Amino acid sequence: MPSLLEPFEYKGLSLKNRIVMPPMCQYSVQAKDGKPNDWHFTHYTSRAAGGAGLIIMEMTDVEPDGRITDYDLGLWSDEHIPAFKRIIEVCQSYGAKVGIQIAHAGRKAEDADQPVSSSAIRFSEQYKQPRELTTDEVKAMVGKFEAAFERAIKAGVDTIEIHGAHGYLIHQFQSPLTNKRSDVYGEDKARFGVEIIQAARRVMPESMPLMMRISATEYTEGGYGIDYAIDLAKRYHEAGVDIIHVSSGGEGTSGPASAGPAYQLDLAQAIKAALNIPVIAVGRMEDPKLADEAVREGKADLVAVGRGMLRSPYWASEASIALGGKPLTPRPVAPAYSIR
Repeated sequence: MPSLLEPFEYKGLSLKNRIVMPPMCQYSVQAKDGKPNDWHFTHYTSRAAGGAGLIIMEMTDVEPDGRITDYDLGLWSDEHIPAFKRIIEVCQSYGAKVGIQIAHAGRKAEDADQPVSSSAIRFSEQYKQPRELTTDEVKAMVGKFEAAFERAIKAGVDTIEIHGAHGYLIHQFQSPLTNKRSDVYGEDKARFGVEIIQAARRVMPESMPLMMRISATEYTEGGYGIDYAIDLAKRYHEAGVDIIHVSSGGEGTSGPASAGPAYQLDLAQAIKAALNIPVIAVGRMEDPKLADEAVREGKADLVAVGRGMLRSPYWASEASIALGGKPLTPRPVAPAYSIR
């Protein structure tokens, strides 16, 4: 089996190692227009210089009211492209590959005047009452995702991740807890996600792998578990997803009994075994030895480290050294003259 530090290749994506910086919303005050700013530039480029093989930019929304808050990023306009392109090109100059997580918060859009969802079911008393999307509006929403995918490609990404986890809009459609519709999107709860995947494949280069993040269990009474998630993953893979990013939770207000080291790794392993496709493990994987073992034991192909990289932009390089490898930071170029 390969190690955490060995290259990963799939279709046209070639990573120098199997360390992933997962998408983590920054809620930067200066990003109220949805455009990444200097905070995001520093945030992402420093992790690229720190040695990460793949950086997935945070949840980036397909319309203004699709954001969790007004301080999230968006790709609903061509005017957003240059700011993303600037960050992506610098990250790539350090040897990292870059993806963007495309999403819509649905009923969890806290700052929207009127959130929308698969059904008119409020997340909790602290959230606004959502409005159920009409069938025609659902179809139009697929078009908004497709336009965002096109803009991400124009910005220069190496891959795209669709956000189908954590109780956001796609998850709201795929969950029996939140999808009480009587139309075709209620009869087939995976249909919305499938149509979004098909939209992505229409505009993505054939050589570019498509990723999707899903919640593999919901941790709430009446919610789905791993068997349902495996069936979802199979549908999504058939529609065009190449790599599954395995997380959990989001549709209920409760969580796992324990969220200790590698608490979601068994979920990633189950989906990998069932589908025989690459998976990304995430969730308290910041111990380098634990992350390396997950890859060496064939439980995951890539490992996403969130908390570790928030604490240190150079987590990847530090992990490499801890595992007996070389520093992953850019090698300085010796000057042509010396200062005496």
